[in-house]
Amino acid sequence: MPVPRYASADAWPLLSAGFRPFFLAAGLWACLSMALWIAMLSGTVALPTAFGPVAWHFHELLFGFVAAAIAGFLLTAIPNWTGRLPLQGWPLGGLVLLWIAGRVAVAFSLIIGPGLAAAIDLSFLIVFAAVVAREIVAGRNWRNLPVLGALTVLTAANAMIHAGAFGHYEWEEAGKRLAIAVVIMLISLIGGRIIPSFTTNWLRRQDILGTLPVPFDRFDKGVLALGVVVLALWVVTGLTALSGAALIFAGLVHALRLARWRGAATLKEPLLWILHIGYAWLPVGLVLLGSAAWHPALATSALHALTVGAMGTMILAVMTRASLGHSKRELTAGRGTLAVYLLVLLAALARLAAPFAGSAQALALDLAAGAWIAAFALFVALYIPLYIRR
Repeated sequence: MPVPRYASADAWPLLSAGFRPFFLAAGLWACLSMALWIAMLSGTVALPTAFGPVAWHFHELLFGFVAAAIAGFLLTAIPNWTGRLPLQGWPLGGLVLLWIAGRVAVAFSLIIGPGLAAAIDLSFLIVFAAVVAREIVAGRNWRNLPVLGALTVLTAANAMIHAGAFGHYEWEEAGKRLAIAVVIMLISLIGGRIIPSFTTNWLRRQDILGTLPVPFDRFDKGVLALGVVVLALWVVTGLTALSGAALIFAGLVHALRLARWRGAATLKEPLLWILHIGYAWLPVGLVLLGSAAWHPALATSALHALTVGAMGTMILAVMTRASLGHSKRELTAGRGTLAVYLLVLLAALARLAAPFAGSAQALALDLAAGAWIAAFALFVALYIPLYIRR
């Protein structure tokens, strides 16, 4: 049954579908938060936040940028799952305002108090999870209950990180690990559905012969179950010999999963191969993270492989494709979009290399930050016309 996406004909175009305001917000905040982080490191800017600089940087990329991208994706996908009307107009605008309020509250938490800042920031994820729960229950779409579970755990992770502003730093560190674990599982779940599906459809349209990507099956369910166990072990115990070995094993299993999706056959279409590369950062990051149990110098690179690499690349891959598809544009990447992909990959590679760059470390860090900002600034410039026009 077709979903009446734009039933609110009078809705402001920006508020006519979830992907429009939230993908725009994700792109803008990816640029601005990184620029603020650089200014904080140089001493040019001192935000009145109760968070430490590193904690603020992590929190705003995970619960600002990544959370906005997740909201944009789910608010656009859920009507397809349930056959119900999407969130539009001022209800959608109210959710966006809650997200913005969270960014402001965290930035000024030293002034308004960490307790009030936490309440304001957490309200976005709580209301968003309630919206998702309502749609899943009303549409009896039980298959996607794990997504609601992930949002609930992500809210808990956010609360744990806010505990760091009260001096509970052990909760803050566990909350960081939990937030990364939840997003990894979302990439594993959603990526495992869309990547083989999109690749199969494209190969058929291109009349490319050969074995088609393996669709979601029992092996994929096993990979997800393994991921839950391994990541839970890492969240609870931190990086130990046991969790390290488990992370390496999970990374190798993800690599095997990816190999079943025929990524090499998609080289003619950047809109597709970027999804495969984005997912490839998961096994790379997990193996590096597990190896850091014996080689601690790898820890920083591992975490950035999972955040800048997997999260940054997959989010841009999904945002560009969804924006084109839901705006009824041709599903192919132009030169500008290709440049966006290459820039985010450059940012990830430079950030991974920085700890091992010796005297060139500062240059590598500047290159990583500059490429990240350029990638998302170009994304905003290219796609904002799709968000503000009918």
